[in-house]
Amino acid sequence: MPLTDLAAVIFDTYGTVVDWRGSVIAEGQALARKNNIEGVDWAAFTDAWQASYRPYINEVIGGKRPWTTNDALQRARLDEIVAEFQIKGLSKANKDEFNRAWHRLRPWPDSVSGLKRIKAKYPIGPFSNGNFQLLVDMARHSGLPWDFIVSSDMFRRYKPEPEFYLGAVGLLGGEPGRVMLVAAHNYDLANARKHGMKTAYVRRATMFGPNQDRELKAEADWDIIADNIEGVADALGA
Repeated sequence: MPLTDLAAVIFDTYGTVVDWRGSVIAEGQALARKNNIEGVDWAAFTDAWQASYRPYINEVIGGKRPWTTNDALQRARLDEIVAEFQIKGLSKANKDEFNRAWHRLRPWPDSVSGLKRIKAKYPIGPFSNGNFQLLVDMARHSGLPWDFIVSSDMFRRYKPEPEFYLGAVGLLGGEPGRVMLVAAHNYDLANARKHGMKTAYVRRATMFGPNQDRELKAEADWDIIADNIEGVADALGA
């Protein structure tokens, strides 16, 4: 099926559309200034916080944890990371607000302009392990021009569970070959392709920081391979 016959284009969000790492580091630095916290390596803190992302989700997938939103998982891990970094003086309200940093992630410089171009040709939306309210807040904060949202809590499933991919396809007309996933993560695209979806890889060589050692290149012949979302728009003729 040609790429011109797409019903919708969906986007992984963390790393692909938004710079989660730079955003959370900046929020940590702002928190430190406001609360007179010194001596914290906020890059290391952010990396440690993000490192729990997949293990915690895998516990939900494997039944070791009951269904829990990604927002709640991040909040639980925040308590642990604050203790590990020996940060004192933060109230529960401080930590609740800091956890909402994930609702305020900033887009990469090419994201909004590229999304608007694609939106002019196809319906677009996030396909994210983030929960619905988080994705709504992020869109409003960062100007992400979504037509719709596909979130993990809509299906109570996380990537790479098949029910999440198939659920998205079902919402968008039921023809997997007419849905394209755009992502900076090869595993995500591999699962999309497994379920018959079209695929577009975006290189984000610094989404894990300046010493990134993974997701540096496309690892398969995805339908589109681009350096940014503008490049995906170019390939789609948008």
